[in-house]
Amino acid sequence: MATAPPLVHRFQKAISNIPLPERFTFPFYYDPHPLSLMAAKALQDHLATQSDFDHNFGLDPMAKGMVIGKMFGVLVIKDTQGKLGYLWAFSGKLAEQNHWPGFVPPIFDMLDPEGFFKQEEFVLNQINAQIEEAGKDSDYIKTLNQWQAETQLRDSQLSAELERLKTRKRERRAHRNSFDGNVDQREALQQAHHDQSLKDQFVYKEFQAYWYDRIRPLQIQKDQFEQRLERLRKERKTRSNALQQRLFDQYHFLDANGNTKNVLDVFEGVPPAGSGECAAPKLLQYAYTHGLQPLALAEFWWGAPPNTEIRQHSRFYPSCKSKCEPILGHMLQGLQVDPDPLLQNPALGKDLEILFEDEAMLVINKPAEFLSVPGKHITDSVQSRMKAKYSEASGPMVVHRLDMSTSGLMLIAKTEKAHKRLQKQFLDRTIKKQYIALLDGEVSEPNGVIELPLRVDLDDRPRQLICYDHGKPAKTLWETMAVTNGQTRIRFIPITGRTHQLRVHTAHQSGLGCPIVGDDLYGTKADRLHLHAAYIAFTHPLDKKEMVFEKKPDF
Repeated sequence: MATAPPLVHRFQKAISNIPLPERFTFPFYYDPHPLSLMAAKALQDHLATQSDFDHNFGLDPMAKGMVIGKMFGVLVIKDTQGKLGYLWAFSGKLAEQNHWPGFVPPIFDMLDPEGFFKQEEFVLNQINAQIEEAGKDSDYIKTLNQWQAETQLRDSQLSAELERLKTRKRERRAHRNSFDGNVDQREALQQAHHDQSLKDQFVYKEFQAYWYDRIRPLQIQKDQFEQRLERLRKERKTRSNALQQRLFDQYHFLDANGNTKNVLDVFEGVPPAGSGECAAPKLLQYAYTHGLQPLALAEFWWGAPPNTEIRQHSRFYPSCKSKCEPILGHMLQGLQVDPDPLLQNPALGKDLEILFEDEAMLVINKPAEFLSVPGKHITDSVQSRMKAKYSEASGPMVVHRLDMSTSGLMLIAKTEKAHKRLQKQFLDRTIKKQYIALLDGEVSEPNGVIELPLRVDLDDRPRQLICYDHGKPAKTLWETMAVTNGQTRIRFIPITGRTHQLRVHTAHQSGLGCPIVGDDLYGTKADRLHLHAAYIAFTHPLDKKEMVFEKKPDF
């Protein structure tokens, strides 16, 4: 009788009363299935007590080494005998190794000391050492310094000589222009000037030849050194490209139908670094290879949060977009997968509440999960609704945006003039806005300021990162309103208006360290994102009156 592979873990608690998932997990937006939660809990218990490897996740203040949190994944499966179990995997390497007891192996083991990758890496490291050694060679440095000094001196003297010849030329021209002799005398003068010009050119060429002969021995020595460097660099590039191509050939991904695609075909070109090393592809590849039926997937972060991303210890997160979306798009073929919620209209059945309206503008209350402007897949939005309702309106109408998941006050312009005047107030930062949020955690301070620069996560859009090198300045004022039952009601006054600013500033460890309740990107999914644009003050675009509107949140 066939037996399950040794890396299949069995549930230790009764699961007969837990219904199996109807479809496989949509990996980019999900609530973990109860079986996935049990499998993840078992893995987390193992990580908290294991002694197989020594890795500093940043959870033990006494641990040594660099703090590196890590994504882990579990895959609930059914084996060939119809029994349930689950697999474990980690993303990348763990404690500098790819193989640990209980975890599925990588799709390709780059760390195998007998494998071609490590052997070729050794050769490349030797070439790098030769390049570094050649660049530091004392004879080369001495020759290079002499060549640079002689070249600079040559350029300086040739430049001075050329300027002297130009001056002589100007003097001859001035002499001819002021000469008042007869024709014969003028011709004699022109001939004398011509002869002098030829002599000057000859002297300059001789000067150039002198410097050529003087520098040529140094140039030859320098070129010999640099030709060796160039040969080494070309060899390194050739071997590196060949290694990269051979590495690509090792990454072939199965789908549920048994079809295979290599990594270049999956990405239709060169893939991002680390593609295929995440937990989800490892889990599915092992399951398909051993005839196991995938039922549910979940991935969680284990360890201290990184400096740039929003990651909370033991919380579940979706698979990354840049590396995993193309791979899983292939690997999930043949499975019935939960529908992509991003393809469903979240505004269906919801209405826009109009709080104020005149001939120039409107103030509306946007519900949560309602696009401000049409998206890539869904056109239903505040803008499309307003365009349909006010077909005679001119201009773009939507003056500013709220995130789809954020509810609250928005300004709508009926005319192009009103739109420009209102938008200018936003650009000049004269419009005052306040938001109310409910945070998943307790904030002890009464108020404060958060200044953390933001940029988009290029590997996982639309997530934002904290980035001091390339991020845009982002500033948020806040004050605590109430703390009850482990949650904090808070008021935000954003000074800037960056994408996801309030969500990142609250969730990041350098901000408040408490994500907004229901934040499916930076916290934990709930019935909705508990963030509401509750207050706005501005100048009316036509009559210049001060306008103030408030709308309390429904949470």
